[in-house]
Amino acid sequence: MRGLFHYVWREWVALLTSIPATPMSLAAGLATAALLWCMVSASDECNARRNALDLLGTSSGTDLLSAHCPAAVPCLRSLAMAIDLTLLLRAYALGIFPMADSRDDPEIFWVEPKARAILPLDGFHLSRSLRKSILQERFEVTVDTAFADVIRACGDPVEGRTETWINAQIEDACLRLHALGQAHSVECWMGQGADRRLVGGLYGISLGRAFFGESMFSRATDASKVALAWLVARLIAGGYRLLDCQFMTDHLSSLGAVEISQQDYLSLLGAAVEGVDLGGLLAARGFSVSPGSAGVSAAFDALDVLLPPRFPSPDPGDPTVSGPTSGQVIVQLLTQTS
Repeated sequence: MRGLFHYVWREWVALLTSIPATPMSLAAGLATAALLWCMVSASDECNARRNALDLLGTSSGTDLLSAHCPAAVPCLRSLAMAIDLTLLLRAYALGIFPMADSRDDPEIFWVEPKARAILPLDGFHLSRSLRKSILQERFEVTVDTAFADVIRACGDPVEGRTETWINAQIEDACLRLHALGQAHSVECWMGQGADRRLVGGLYGISLGRAFFGESMFSRATDASKVALAWLVARLIAGGYRLLDCQFMTDHLSSLGAVEISQQDYLSLLGAAVEGVDLGGLLAARGFSVSPGSAGVSAAFDALDVLLPPRFPSPDPGDPTVSGPTSGQVIVQLLTQTS
C-alpha cells in the first residue's frame, strides 16, 4: 500500500505541476483524478477520500486518513516524505494546506476548511492599547532575521496547548520556502546585547498577492499583536490583497479577522493568485518547463524600499534583513486604510 500511494502521489504532483508523467493505468488515473477532485471540492467529506482510494482496489485506504478529520474540514493524509515545494505552493493556490497531529507525527494531512478566517487589510482593529505599544516602540521589530527561531517557537507547548500541528516535514518545507523567498517571518525582540531575546512573532507563506499566515507566538504582552500589526502594514505597502488566517480564533477576531464561506474565500484567493507562474521555481529545481507569464506578485519588502531601515544590515546585499521602522509610520498605514 505504501508503494502504491507513492505512485499515486507522484502522478498527482505531476498533474498539479503540468509536468509530463509516466503513463498511468486506467484505474490509477481514475484514482488520481478522484483524489484531486475531492481535495478541491467544497462539498466532499472524508468519505470521498476513502472512496477515491478504494478505486485502487484496496480496503486499507482508510489508514491514510486522519483520525481527526471532521466532516467540516476535508483532509487527506499522506505518508511520511519530504513535501514537494511546487506541490505545496500549488495546494495553497487551491486553498489547501498541510497540518500534522503533533510535532513528532511522521505524517501530514491536507486540509481545506469549509469556513475560512481572513483579516481584511483595510479592517485591522487597532485598539488604543495596541496603538500605544506600537508608537512607544516597546519592541524591536525585524523581518526575516530569525525565521527558524520563529517557526520553532510557534510549535513550543503553551498553557492550554501541549501539541502543535507543525511537524518536521512542515517545518522543513517552510525553511526551504524561506530560502527561496516564498516564506517570511516578523519578529519582536526585547532587551539589548546579551539580554536581547525573541518574545513574539509570526510566519507565513507569500504567493502572488496573497499571504498565508501560518502561526504566531507571544512571550510578552502584545508581542504577537504588534507582529501582526507590522505584517498588515507591510502587506498594505506591498500591494497584497489577501491575508489568510486559516481558522478563526478569539485572538484574531479581536484584531479584525472575519470568517467567510469557502466559496467566497476561493473567489478572493483566485483574484490574489491570478497570473502567478511557478515556472521560475520549477526551473530552479531542475524541471524542464516552457516559459509562462511573468505573473503578478506583491512586494513583501516594499516597506523597506520606501523607508530604509534605521539600522542597516551588516550585509548591504541582503534584501531580507530589515531593522525597525518608525512605529508612527506603521500606525499611519493601518489607520489610513481602516
